[in-house]
Amino acid sequence: MPLENRVIVVATNNEHKLREIREILIGFEILPAKEFVKDFKPNEAGNSFCENALIKARALKKYVDYPVLADDSGLEVFSLNGEPGIYSSRYSAEGTDRANVEKLLNRLKGKKDRSARFVCCMVLIVGERVIQKEGYVHGRIIYAPRGNNGFGYDPVFIPDGFELTFAEMEPSLKNKLSHRRKALEKIKAELEAMDV
Repeated sequence: MPLENRVIVVATNNEHKLREIREILIGFEILPAKEFVKDFKPNEAGNSFCENALIKARALKKYVDYPVLADDSGLEVFSLNGEPGIYSSRYSAEGTDRANVEKLLNRLKGKKDRSARFVCCMVLIVGERVIQKEGYVHGRIIYAPRGNNGFGYDPVFIPDGFELTFAEMEPSLKNKLSHRRKALEKIKAELEAMDV
């Protein structure tokens, strides 16, 4: 099933995400939601990353004839029963990166197990077909923020096999390891299988 026009519309207006998607899905024109929908803000009322990604993808598909791609991602800390999980971006009352990290570090006080993982669920809708793929980066949460790159929980997350936090890494290295990239590579394989 050849993909006509090779256009994919993404359920985000976040330039960081769009750039990362363009780097991986080479040969496709990647367009943000805002080119088709004004104020695209679907109600992410799902109970998992994949449910929220599907909500976003289906909401965008109502406005678009092209294939659509949506993701939902966040951090899961095992000793906190998966917190902050789907609430990663709104974990604290303030909802800022700094306040979210402070709340996480306070919740982890006294806990020996600081293992965690970043999770990304990607949903691609092509016609009637719904493709769902997940990507993970396992690591641990340190005791105080380090580094000025990245965003979110990057200053307190060290991926397995490294001594640098995501916020201390060059963006190009972090992007190679990222949970979003891992999910996207699986989506890319599906696209290549379709586009014959």
